[in-house]
Amino acid sequence: MSLEKLKRLKRIRYTTSHPIDMTNDLIDCYKNVKKLMPFLHLPVQSGSNKILKSMNRKHSREEYLSIIHNLKRVRPNIKFSSDFIVGYPGETEKDFYDTILLVKEVNFINSFSFIYNPRPGTPASNLEEVNRETQMKRLTELQNLLAGIQIESNKNEIGKLTEVLIENKMKNQTKYFGRNENLTPVVINNASEKDVGKIISVRIKDCNRNTLFGVKENMEREAAA
Repeated sequence: MSLEKLKRLKRIRYTTSHPIDMTNDLIDCYKNVKKLMPFLHLPVQSGSNKILKSMNRKHSREEYLSIIHNLKRVRPNIKFSSDFIVGYPGETEKDFYDTILLVKEVNFINSFSFIYNPRPGTPASNLEEVNRETQMKRLTELQNLLAGIQIESNKNEIGKLTEVLIENKMKNQTKYFGRNENLTPVVINNASEKDVGKIISVRIKDCNRNTLFGVKENMEREAAA
């Protein structure tokens, strides 16, 4: 709470948390601390309770979704990203489908997904592995779903005015780079050196999967970040 009182500090990010650490008081911060950005990286790893238990994640699918629900209740515009491990030992088609359903329910705007690889000395290294072909098939399906959600989320920003914190001029270019409240990269055609370190209003004109493209509008917030 004390951070919000710093006038020169315009944005606060709490980027990553283990679900079991998302206590009610931390969730309430998203309601009460207006400078806390409406974005959270909340790794879930799997949508299957069986796999979560095998991973010793110490949270269930239902508990994870309850955290998401409570965060949305106090901050309706909050967005999420996550981490996923595909093909963990013992993962069945049903377990994988539980993950797909969870992704569709939450609509993560950005995520990281990986194939499980055994690490010597860990309990999972002694379990029967999912064959590589099945792992790759599931990873491709999951990544295609995540990419589609991310692209659709970015497309929904086209035409909208968004606040962007300008970080730097792009190397060997006249364009500038920044990030919006959801940590999405934004490339701006007509910013200037004096905008670096400030939050400016940008009209989004185009996008790809990872990046928004826009132009600076005159509604500028002359505030150092």
